[in-house]
Amino acid sequence: MTAPKPAPKHDTLVRRLVQILIKLNHGEKLSPIALSSEFNVDLRTIQRDLNERFAYLNLEKAGGYYSLDPVFLGKLSTRDIDRFAGLAGIKGLFPSFSDDFLRDIFDSRIQSALLVKGHNYEELHDDENQYFQQLEGAIASRHRVSFSFKKDEGDKQYADLDPYKLVNNKGIWYLAAKDNGKLKTFSFTKISRLMVSKTVFDHDASIEKALTENDGIWMNETRREIVLKVAKEVAGYFKRRKLIANQVIEKELENGALILSAKVGHLNQILPIVRYWIPHIQIISPDHLQNELNQELSDYLKKTQ
Repeated sequence: MTAPKPAPKHDTLVRRLVQILIKLNHGEKLSPIALSSEFNVDLRTIQRDLNERFAYLNLEKAGGYYSLDPVFLGKLSTRDIDRFAGLAGIKGLFPSFSDDFLRDIFDSRIQSALLVKGHNYEELHDDENQYFQQLEGAIASRHRVSFSFKKDEGDKQYADLDPYKLVNNKGIWYLAAKDNGKLKTFSFTKISRLMVSKTVFDHDASIEKALTENDGIWMNETRREIVLKVAKEVAGYFKRRKLIANQVIEKELENGALILSAKVGHLNQILPIVRYWIPHIQIISPDHLQNELNQELSDYLKKTQ
């Protein structure tokens, strides 16, 4: 009798991540040592699972135990668990693997329609869930869509768009779609009167690549480079994770400060972060941005005096 073949390494990883997510979703407080014994892996591997692969969950840690924020308990469905395990454990861990690899593990016709950037959830109502499913199907089958989009000045009609992804960025869902040759993002909850066309569009692999590599939801094809200096007091935060969209560490100075660059499609990808980290961050280039920010701060101080 032939001995069964051991499960591929990536299958074992996904199963472990799924089981850990299920435990968290049930409200269990997890001990890394106990998990290490249960899954027969070393303690460092489990710590990496909890601290890096599940970083988007912002797990609570107390007394050496990890748990999910009670606000999110029970809100992950089996489908969510599979989806997030794939994103956290596979795509992030093995970025060189193709989508064909992910298809071997999950149903990519739906999986590939979604791109999650963040750990929170935007609560969708029943009619919005229906639209969500329709868009998932349209993205997977590459059918054009039309809809009405709510703007401050009134509803605007969009017709024959090529839908590429449903993107979750910091808890908010967006539709990334091509409109008359330009890639745009639409806040999902502002979409109404959705219609899925029978017309099939030609898929552009470069758009998939751009959506996956971009850290935010601003999909402007004309991107500008911003150069920043980060003081040594907070440099560690920027070294541990990308706090700025498309952040690249260009140089670490002798005093511990960092020179960062970021290519952004919209200034809102970077200015809120700069404001948050004042006085420990400075815009080096383009210099007019720092001047404008200084003026903004000056105006603010005058109003509060």
